[in-house]
Amino acid sequence: MKALRWIGFVAGRYVSRSRSNSPSQIFSILGIATGVLALTIILAVMNGFQMGFIDSILEVSSCHLRLEGLSAGKQSEINDKLRDLPGVSSVLPFREINVLLRGRQANPRGALLRGVPVNAMDLDTGLAATLNLESGVFDLGNLYSIVLGSELARHLYVRVGDDINLLSITGGIRDEEDGGSRIYTVTGIFRSGFYEFDLGWAFVNTEAVAELSSETSFTGEAAAPVLGIKLKNRWQDQKAMEEIRNALFFSGVNADVGISLMSWRDYNRAFFSALRTEKLMMFILVGLIFIVVGLNIFQAQQRTVLERREEIGLLRALGASDIAVRLIFVIDGFFIGLFGAGIGLIPGLLIAFNIPVFFQFLERMVNFFISIVNTVSDYIGGYAGAEEFSVFSPQIFYIKEIPSRVVPYEVVLIFLFGFLSALLAAWFASGKVSGTKPAEVLRYE
Repeated sequence: MKALRWIGFVAGRYVSRSRSNSPSQIFSILGIATGVLALTIILAVMNGFQMGFIDSILEVSSCHLRLEGLSAGKQSEINDKLRDLPGVSSVLPFREINVLLRGRQANPRGALLRGVPVNAMDLDTGLAATLNLESGVFDLGNLYSIVLGSELARHLYVRVGDDINLLSITGGIRDEEDGGSRIYTVTGIFRSGFYEFDLGWAFVNTEAVAELSSETSFTGEAAAPVLGIKLKNRWQDQKAMEEIRNALFFSGVNADVGISLMSWRDYNRAFFSALRTEKLMMFILVGLIFIVVGLNIFQAQQRTVLERREEIGLLRALGASDIAVRLIFVIDGFFIGLFGAGIGLIPGLLIAFNIPVFFQFLERMVNFFISIVNTVSDYIGGYAGAEEFSVFSPQIFYIKEIPSRVVPYEVVLIFLFGFLSALLAAWFASGKVSGTKPAEVLRYE
């Protein structure tokens, strides 16, 4: 205990004196703070984009689990049992076919038509939260009502209340009097934030899709709709799949014959793997800041050890061990890492939670200087002037505002990266203490 006291006393005197006399200490703190600040903001924005895409895919398209191949006779019984499972949040039956849609323009456009129950928004609150209606309502009470994606409606030149021609390309429509097409009325236009869905998706009543296609299950009976299953925790998908297989078994359904139960991990493996790789590479590239700062701290501490050889020799002569003397320098690295990571993390989180405000401020500052340059150029003449600056223009990017999402464990990881880079650099730099011989250092003192 006494050893720790004198180590703390000596380290405190050393740290307080080095702070006022060593610019390298200040630059090291600022370097770590810059790395933590940059990495916190970059990962928050990247999480906002990636998780927005992932949420759109899981809530609208693939769901967390997909159960296919059931017969219509077992549909109702299985639905009730699945909804009673503890990990299941919602179960939504749906059908899908590819169709051609033609609005006011002459050329038709392909789309994926998903048939859902009339009360789909009540059955699946996640879907209701993701599909933001720009106009109209999600009303599929009429057999010939349709809800379109915003980009699809724009390409078809239609609005709420307009009629469109729908042609099934599966050959399900047998009536040739109307050329195999049906007239649907647009009741709503949605925007999911995912361009592919807004451009190529439409929703109708489940019965309308059943009329447009003829499907049978592996038993030869009429095929039931696919079940889109949402979980309370999507990371518990393997456990939920085992519970669903047990529920099928007790309902007399052999899950190994003609039944397909697929997780979101398998359904979107390539896309999610690409997003994960992109995020990892960005983390590594920005994390190089910590390596550069760590090398700076390492060089500064090595220089300090050489400059204080007499003091180190004196401490060793008084009985201090190698570890005790090294801890004095490691404590200095401890405070550099702690202060640097803390100073960078606080503004990083403030900006990450207020990304739209931060970028609006940035745009105003840049546009202010652009306006000054334009004013001067107009006065001088001969220069047309620069256009206004926009970080993420809605005309270029398919977003209304910059998304941001902070993941707690990533924040902790970033803080530890900044803190440990300084601590480890100080530890390795103080290794020269063990080579200091008190007799040689103090021989001529």
